[in-house]
Amino acid sequence: MKSDRELQIDVLDELSWEPGVNPTDIGTTVKGGVVTLAGTVDSYAEKWAAERAVKRLPGVKALVVEVQVKLPGSSERTDADIARAAENALVWNVSVPYDRIKVTVENGRITLEGEVDWQFQRSAAEEAMNYRRE
Repeated sequence: MKSDRELQIDVLDELSWEPGVNPTDIGTTVKGGVVTLAGTVDSYAEKWAAERAVKRLPGVKALVVEVQVKLPGSSERTDADIARAAENALVWNVSVPYDRIKVTVENGRITLEGEVDWQFQRSAAEEAMNYRRE
């Protein structure tokens, strides 16, 4: 079993090797195998890439994410902008029956509601939201 210090070194190494992650923007702490990521990044894609990198490491018992996304000034979006982009992402995905899913956006958080016939359609709708924000 690795010590917390050894695990922290592994986390830092993994973040350094992860494309799309600037490890200088993300601080890490480890206590009892629980990894905490903190800092500010420029995109949701970078935040998710850092989370995925840590989750794949052996010895990580849990992950606490305190990473904030601070979009560059011209990239900031209103809830209306996000809602339009989310709706477009559903329409453009052929696996999603977009007319059966409603999008709600509040304080930058997207909620999807509705019913689909198959699990792959639900997964496709969720994935469309992830890639829409990158």
